[in-house]
Amino acid sequence: MKSIEQVKRGKQKTNKNHKTVHRLPFTVYPSSHLSPLTSHQLQRYNRNMLIEQIGEEGQKKLSQAKVLVCGAGGLGSTVLTSLASVGIGTIGIVDNDVLELSNLNRQYIHKFENLGKIKVESAKKWINEFNPDTCVNTYQIRLDENNYQDIVKDYDLIMDCFDSFKSKFLLNKIAVETGKTLIHGGVTEFFGQVTTIIPHKTACLNCILPQEDAYVIKGVLSPAVSVIASIETMEAVKVILNIGERLENKFLSYDGLNMKFKTINLAKNPDCTLCSHS
Repeated sequence: MKSIEQVKRGKQKTNKNHKTVHRLPFTVYPSSHLSPLTSHQLQRYNRNMLIEQIGEEGQKKLSQAKVLVCGAGGLGSTVLTSLASVGIGTIGIVDNDVLELSNLNRQYIHKFENLGKIKVESAKKWINEFNPDTCVNTYQIRLDENNYQDIVKDYDLIMDCFDSFKSKFLLNKIAVETGKTLIHGGVTEFFGQVTTIIPHKTACLNCILPQEDAYVIKGVLSPAVSVIASIETMEAVKVILNIGERLENKFLSYDGLNMKFKTINLAKNPDCTLCSHS
């Protein structure tokens, strides 16, 4: 994957010994502000709450969290289904496409019968049927610098599930400008990457990757997509609960062909044209 190799070649911009773990500027709701779980939720999320780091208080935080998923395709399919599974209270879905047959090798949130239909509505229907507790907001638009503000402001963090680097760099810019935490994921063929971007604290996407305007359609395999999307979702859970060691100033690359993971430590680029003065 070109972008991963570019990061590997550009290690002089990273700090191999950088071990700092930043805590996020994420909304932490006092226990008194968390809505109690219903008897249905207590039963449904029982296996979540048996985990020491989650418990009932953690599940309340998940149920109150608001996550914006940008892209309802391959990455978005796994991210959306996983967020709904863990009990995220509000999910926003941004995508302007309609479902095509060639999408179904990896975009399993959509059904064959929904070919030709709007992706955000197809995804919303799946979530509503699977978990009625989750509130789903849909935005059938092409996100740009002129229309993002009224959408992004209502969410706690942003999930990058777009399939073009142009769109990914747009999300990166939006995150830096709004201060919203961005969980970036990308995948092609057997390979993928994930990093968690905390504006003003960690390296942004612009710090570590060259911008590319060209959009070249490449092959992509469903298992590779699901691996990267699952890691993105795990990062989201840890961000919301403020637990564990996250991929902050870390770039995780995945090579599914040779079954290898590699983590590259990062640092903000002092010459970054986007975030160096933020």
